[in-house]
Amino acid sequence: MSSLGTRAARVVGATAAALSVSVVATLATAIPAAAGPVVYPSPVNDTFYSAPVDLGAYRPGDVLSVRPAPAPVGFVDTDVVQIRYRSVDSLGNPVAAVTTVLSPHHAVPGRPVLSYQHIINGLGLQCAPSQALYTQDPDLAIREAPALNVALQQGWTVAIPDHLGPDSAYGAVRLGAQLTLDGIRAVQRLPQLGLADSPVALAGYSGGGMTTAMAAALASTYAPELRIVGSAFGGAPLSIEKMARGLGEESHPAFGLAMAAALGLEREYPDAMPVTPTLNTHGLALRDSIANACTNGILAHGAGQSLSDVADADAAFALLDRPAVQTVLDANSVEQTPEVPTAPVYEWHASDDVLIPVDSITATLRRYCDAGVPVRSEVVSSPDHLSAAVIGLPGALQFLDDRFAGVPPTSTC
Repeated sequence: MSSLGTRAARVVGATAAALSVSVVATLATAIPAAAGPVVYPSPVNDTFYSAPVDLGAYRPGDVLSVRPAPAPVGFVDTDVVQIRYRSVDSLGNPVAAVTTVLSPHHAVPGRPVLSYQHIINGLGLQCAPSQALYTQDPDLAIREAPALNVALQQGWTVAIPDHLGPDSAYGAVRLGAQLTLDGIRAVQRLPQLGLADSPVALAGYSGGGMTTAMAAALASTYAPELRIVGSAFGGAPLSIEKMARGLGEESHPAFGLAMAAALGLEREYPDAMPVTPTLNTHGLALRDSIANACTNGILAHGAGQSLSDVADADAAFALLDRPAVQTVLDANSVEQTPEVPTAPVYEWHASDDVLIPVDSITATLRRYCDAGVPVRSEVVSSPDHLSAAVIGLPGALQFLDDRFAGVPPTSTC
C-alpha cells in the first residue's frame, strides 16, 4: 500500500476507534392530486441558509453568498469557507444549497477537488454536514470527518455538500446528486479558491455513497463541463425500493431508516409520494418522533418495527405499486438510472451487508462494465456495514489519488 493508503488507514482506524431532463418531465406528469399533510423539518436559526427572492434568476451552481468558518475539531492547518449556491430540486425548481469547503493553508491554485458526500441519515437540518461538523452534541458529530485530513495533506480541497437539501429529503438521491454537482460548480466559480480549472473526484459511503454514485452517473448530462477523473463509493444502496422492502417487510433493527427514507421522499415529492395518509396512529407518532432526528434517534425510535406496525400493510404496499410512486423510486435508484459514469469507478462493500441490496450493486457495475467504464470493485471482509467503511476508505483514497496523478486505471470487470 502506498504512503497515502497507509496514512488513510491509520487516520481512519483512529477515527473508527473514536467511534436528467426526461426524468423531470416524466415525474412532473406522473404526480396525482395532493393528499395529506407533510411534516417538514424545523428551520435552522441562521439566515445564511435562506434563499434570496430572486433565486430563479441565477444559474445552477452560481454562488449566492460566502462566509468564512473555523476549521472543525480534528482539522489542522485548514482554511474553511461555506458557500450558499443555487441548485434545483428533483422537479427542476430552484433551491438554495450549502457546501462546506476545506482547503490546506497556502493551497496551490488548480489543486484537485474532492467532493465528499458524508453519510446523512437524517430528517433534521442539524444533521447536515455544515451544521454537524461544528456540533457539540456527541450523537451528531461526524466521527469519520478527521480522516479527510489525509486528502488535505495531499494538497487537495475537500467540498462537503449538504446533499439532502433545504428540506432534509432523506432518500431523494437525484436531488442529492444535483446538489453535489452544483456544489462543485460553485466551488469552481468562487474566484478566491483558485479552482476554476481543477480536476474533480467524488467519494462517499452508505447514503453518501448512493449520492456519489448517482452524481457520477448524471454528471455527463447534468454538468458535462466538470472535469471528473473518478468516483469512489462504498456500502451504497443502489435501489431505494429494494432497500425499503428489505428493511420494512419484517421486523428489522434498522427499520427507522426505511421509514425516514419514505418520509424524506414524501417531502421531495409531496404529491407523488403520499406516505402520511397510509400511516396508522402509531405510524404518525413515529413520524413525529423522527421528523427532526438524525441517525441515532431514527434508529432508536424505529428499532425492531416493520411496515405492518406503522401502516395498513396492504395499503402501503399498494402505494409502492402505484405508477407515480414507481417512477419516483426508479428516478432515485442508481440501478434504474440509464446514464453511466464517464470516469473510472471504485466500489467496495461487505459481502454480508444486511442493510443494502448487494445484488443491485452487482447489476449496476455489470452495466457499467458493459458500457466500457473502468470499474474496480472490492469485497471487504467486515462484520457489519459501518466497519466496511473503515476498511475500504484507504483503497478508495488511493484510487482517487492515482486518478489525479494520471495513473491508468485497473479494472475488475
